[in-house]
Amino acid sequence: MALHQGQDKQHPLDLPRVTGVEDLLNGMEQAVPKNQIPPGPLPAAITHQLIRDELLLDGNARLNLATFVTTWMDPQVTELIGECLDKNMIDKDEYPQTAEFERRCVNILADLWHAPDPTQAVGCSTTGSSEACMLAGMALKRRWMQRNREKYDNGTARPNLVMGANVQVCWEKFCNFWEVECRLAPMEGDRFHLDAESALALVDENTIGVVAVLGSTFDGSFEPVKEICDALDALQGRTGLNVPVHVDGASGGMIAPFLDPDLLWDFRLPRVASINTSGHKYGLVYPGVGWALWRDAEALPEELVFRVNYLGGNMPTFALNFSRPGAQVIAQYYNFLRLGRAGYTAVQQASRDVAIRLAEGIAGLGPFRLLTRGDELPVFAFTTADDVTSFDVFDVSRRLRERGWLVPAYTFPENRTDLAVIRIVIRNGFTLDLADMLLNDLARLIPELQAQPSPGTEHGVQPRSGFHH
Repeated sequence: MALHQGQDKQHPLDLPRVTGVEDLLNGMEQAVPKNQIPPGPLPAAITHQLIRDELLLDGNARLNLATFVTTWMDPQVTELIGECLDKNMIDKDEYPQTAEFERRCVNILADLWHAPDPTQAVGCSTTGSSEACMLAGMALKRRWMQRNREKYDNGTARPNLVMGANVQVCWEKFCNFWEVECRLAPMEGDRFHLDAESALALVDENTIGVVAVLGSTFDGSFEPVKEICDALDALQGRTGLNVPVHVDGASGGMIAPFLDPDLLWDFRLPRVASINTSGHKYGLVYPGVGWALWRDAEALPEELVFRVNYLGGNMPTFALNFSRPGAQVIAQYYNFLRLGRAGYTAVQQASRDVAIRLAEGIAGLGPFRLLTRGDELPVFAFTTADDVTSFDVFDVSRRLRERGWLVPAYTFPENRTDLAVIRIVIRNGFTLDLADMLLNDLARLIPELQAQPSPGTEHGVQPRSGFHH
């Protein structure tokens, strides 16, 4: 509309205020502080948007085939988690029902793992399997010290722990932090994990225990727990040495009970003293929650249990962490109720089916060789075939990332550093449709990779890395 002659043009500052525009403009002009706390506050909406914008640079968790960690849960349990974020797990006197849910989860796991008396199970929640492994290692060392007090006190014996070179790095941390000799059985040829023979070769009178991994993070394979226990039984018969076994079931501890019920790996084997698992892996809970269980009270020395007078109650505690949220424990109990045995079986079987089908599809492409097939953990590893010279697994990993797929490529440890592989982890929510999409993307890349003169030449030589758990 034209202004009448002589009518003043309205000044921009006199225009009606449009709600939120100033905040939007201010937010666009804000520099996000990176090393110092800002001098003053920002509106919550601007703070939220600034952080959300930066997080867009993160990868898509659903396409992350490197992680074992749960990336999807029911919306209802997400709401429950939000309602319980302010509950301190250690404060059992103030939050007795959260403590009761923890107790129920321990008993449920004890029943799944065939503890002698599940109702009298000894165990606790942790922030993850790393803490659970630390607790199990502490119990193994303390039991050995009780049997060898004089030798330990006068420094004539140094405790050691036997495991395969494929163990999660938390076990090496345990040995370092608690001054235990770390005895790693190296990989040899096509043996990529601990077996009875390699374990027995490292055991002596100062061995506090043997760690058997139910689900190697390198390739998804189960270590032969029963064979290891049988070999240690025979050793005790010959020498009198009584060496306990801890099963690191970070992943397999929530797979085998549902998909391989006849596999002997748990408390049905008398030599198994303790087991850990990650609730936030195939326990199907958002991070972070883990579980540590002992077959009975004798396996967990009483001297490791602290009885604390805290906020009006006397409570036992043997976790390393003190204050931590109880929300993930509640989420674990939710899943046990929500899914039940049949639901967990269906979810884990679906993941294994997808893993097997994807592994078979990759093997069928031609240039790749499978190390494992996804028929134990829903995890498998593959490498390039011997006759492939134009590209390697690092090229494949890099090119898949261009399409949004996050798949790790890494070399194996000592004695097999010549072997570089790609590992794929299938979790709840990764469908057959997504598997077919990944397979199609991989098939489209192969001709381009085969056209390279040598590995790493298309975009310059790529850095080769070892395995990061």
